[in-house]
This record gives sequence, C-alpha cells and structure tokens, in this order.
Amino acid sequence: MTSERYEVIVIGSGAGGGVVAGELAERGRSVLLLEAGGHYTAADFTRWESRAGHDFWWPLRFAFPAGDPGLGPVTLIGGRCVGGSTVINTKVALRASPRELDKWHAATGVGLAREDLDPYYDIVERYLGVRERSDDWDLKPCVRTAKRGFEALGAHLEPTRAYTDHNCMQCGSCLQGCPTNAGKSTMNTYIHRNWLGEHLTLRPNSLVRRVLIEDGEATGVEYVGESGDNQTVHADAVVVAGGSLSTPQILLRSGLSNPNIGRHLGLHPAQFVFGLFDEPQDAHMVAPISSHCFDFAADEDGGFAVEAVTIQDPIGFTVSLCDENGPMWGQPLVDAAKRYRRWVGLLNMSNDDNHASVSLDDSGQEVFLADFQPNEIDRINAAREFSTKVLKAAGATQILWSGLATTHMQGSCRMGADPATSVVDPHCQSHEVKRLYVGDSSLHPRTLSVNPSLTIMALATRLADHLDRGAGGQLEAPRREQLVA
Repeated sequence: MTSERYEVIVIGSGAGGGVVAGELAERGRSVLLLEAGGHYTAADFTRWESRAGHDFWWPLRFAFPAGDPGLGPVTLIGGRCVGGSTVINTKVALRASPRELDKWHAATGVGLAREDLDPYYDIVERYLGVRERSDDWDLKPCVRTAKRGFEALGAHLEPTRAYTDHNCMQCGSCLQGCPTNAGKSTMNTYIHRNWLGEHLTLRPNSLVRRVLIEDGEATGVEYVGESGDNQTVHADAVVVAGGSLSTPQILLRSGLSNPNIGRHLGLHPAQFVFGLFDEPQDAHMVAPISSHCFDFAADEDGGFAVEAVTIQDPIGFTVSLCDENGPMWGQPLVDAAKRYRRWVGLLNMSNDDNHASVSLDDSGQEVFLADFQPNEIDRINAAREFSTKVLKAAGATQILWSGLATTHMQGSCRMGADPATSVVDPHCQSHEVKRLYVGDSSLHPRTLSVNPSLTIMALATRLADHLDRGAGGQLEAPRREQLVA
C-alpha cells in the first residue's frame, strides 16, 4: 500500500473527467487522473476493428428489458482507454436546446439555462476547434444518395458540427480511434497538453474500487494499479467521472445510499437502418456522421433525430443485422456482407424518458435494465419507419436494420436542487458527502435529443471553474491569486 496526496483526484478520463483534469492542471492545480483502460495514441489506431473492440472499448454490456416490449436488449457501448469514449466517437458537437434544459428543470429543479451554459460551450468549442463539417460532405456518393431521399420527403439534411480539424481525411475510422489526430479526443487535447507537465499525473489501467470517506467527507480513493496492487491516494476533492454506467457503481461501492443513485438512466436508444443500392456507395470511407436531420427532434414532432451517413465496419455491420424475420444468419447474411460497399446507413436516435437503471446484485455484479414505455417504443418505431422511407425514396432496393444500441447513456446520478430527486447539487457536489463531485453524463437530469459530449464537456469546464475558484471551500485560493499575494 502506498499513500500520496493531490489537490484533486479525477476518476475517468472521457468527456467529463478528461476536461476537469486538464482544466484544473492548466490552472496549476495538482491533479491525479485515474483511468481504467490503457493509454493508446494515433500510432495504435490502425482501423483493426477486432483489436479496437478488445483494447479501446469496454466489453459490450447490455441493458435487458424489464418487460417484453419486443425490442430485445440494448447494447451499451463505451470507450475504455485514456480519453474514454471521445477516442472512439464521431466527434459530433451540438449544444443542448432550451427545450431540453427546460426538461432538466422540470425533472430536478436545476436552474441551468442556455445563457448559463453558453460561455462554457464557447470555451470548449474554441479549445477543440469545433467546426461545421461542410468540407465536401455532399460530394460523397453515399451522402448525395441520402440527401436525395431526405429531399424527396421534404426533410432537411444539413452538415453537422464536430471537433475535428483539417487533418481529417474522412477515412471513416473514427470508431477505432483517429489515426491522424484530426479527431480531438480529450486524450490528445486536454490530457496530452498537460500530462508531461508538473501538475497532471496520469495513471492508466487503474481500476477504482471506492472513494474513501471520513466524517461525511471524501478524503481519497482506493484503486487497483497497473501492477495489480491495491493503492490508496488522498486529495482535497474527488471527482467521479466514470460515465453513466460506472459512476453509480463507484458511489454504491463507496457506501453512498441516496436512492437516486443508478436510477433515471437515459439510454438515447439508437438503431441503424440500411438501404442497398445498385452502385457502390462506400459509406465506410467518409466521416461516419457528416450530416443530420432534426426536423422531428421535439417529442411533439416525433421524438427522434437522424444522422447520416454511416455504416459500421464489417464485423459491427454483420453481427447485428436484422430483417423482417429477425436477426439474420446463414446465406442471407453472407449475401448482405458481400454487398458491403453498396449499403447506405442512417442512424436514428430516439428520445427516451430515463426509465433505465444501473444497480449491483448481491454479489456486486453490475445490472442494467431498460424499461421502455409505450410512448418511447412509438418513437423508436417512428424513427425506423421514417428512415426506411428516406432510403426507399433514394432508390434502395432492400432495407435492413440493426438491434438497439447506445453510446449516449445519461442521467444515473443526476444533479438537482433537492436530494429527494437528485444525487448531486447544482454545482455537482454529492448531497451526501462533501468534497465528492460527479463530472460526467451521469449529471444530466434528462436525456438530450442530440449527441451529449459537448454538453458533458461544458459542464465539466463549469465544474473545474467552480473547484478552482474555491467556491466550495475544498481548495485553497486559485493559483493566480496566490502568486499575486
């Protein structure tokens, strides 16, 4: 056993933890960043699909239906490496709408409006160089094909915004890590800009067991280090940012008892719909999400969004293919795989109402349950029907689809004004334990209808600012004030 001390320990290095750690280190704070996965860089990102799934991703987890809505389990996908899911996502950067923040207020009383978040969105967008992905987006055959279908139905398909730079070659390998560092993960930005300096200590392959708590205050962390030994380390404040699936587990193992921990999990269920065309489309050689349609994003308009164009690499594409008879196998699956270059995919994301959950069973094993209500199932079905119409209008001769999956889990430790309905306060500090903060997508009181990473980063920047200013009394005066004094 060893014992060290830092000002802040951050658990998890994704869109939340990576930003909190990087921001605090840049401000001169002493930070220890613990990551359960390994540390991989552009040299490791070679579009080797099976290796990426093994090395960079969490082993696939599933949210099983509480009832039997006929949808099957939801596959839960996340990054397990330095940078977390920002290493393997499509870098889409969208702000939450006022409509969605109104949902947050209704759910937990948290009083965040766009005017509160916009300054932090601005900071993140400048730091990552967020830009519109309009570079040749409609010159790719697959994008032109999809656009034709949307226009035929009177729907709008427009370029998306993303945290990628001019080094992007649109090679399509985002889900296996960016080989050119064009994709601005927290690994190659917030973390790498600080980890060789004196303020940020990075420890990959470090699995946190629990937060240490004394007299109602977080005092440190117990974790299993890269060598397999138990380690303890102490800090003035602890930020748990393991993501919506892992953060509630860490809190539960640490002895917290707030009944909202692990509840109100939003899945933002996604489903691919694929159309087969006569000519090669090469949807695997383009930025996986170059455009989107939000005509139906509001609940009253349908409650779903569609992103285009996309197709998984061959393994991911084939393992979840379905047709009217259910999951495909045998010769029909072989035939679909042989036509890989001719498929165009649309990705539907349906609004949900946060009825899923994370818990631990009697043996301490994680349990994920989905509990879609009839209105949520209606949204999922409406999204698939719309995408089917788009692809047929574009000229598709066959339609296939995938099972449900998600990378946008949110809300299992949500923030709010009242401990009866939330886990942390509006400044992200636990209602139960002082000096203990949550800094990831778990905070969201309700699921966003857009990709959540930019909002996670904005809230993480806000949390870092709060901690550095010493507003909670956990840290000494900001470094710049100490220097002036």
